[in-house]
Amino acid sequence: MMTPFIDHSAAALALLNQGERLTRKAGSFLGQLAVDPTPMTAAQAEWLAKLLDRAGLPPVAGGEHD
Repeated sequence: MMTPFIDHSAAALALLNQGERLTRKAGSFLGQLAVDPTPMTAAQAEWLAKLLDRAGLPPVAGGEHD
């Protein structure tokens, strides 16, 4: 089992650096997460979890969101 990401910024950077094609909307979302330390909403956490799963990456530790 892969180690979960420590926060949403690390997860977003991993997705951006993986080199997979992303939509403009997904890229913008991940860029925001990479630089904004504000806790994610439930909807943002769900979208990030889906993107991580599709890419075969581990989840964010602790289900971090408001």
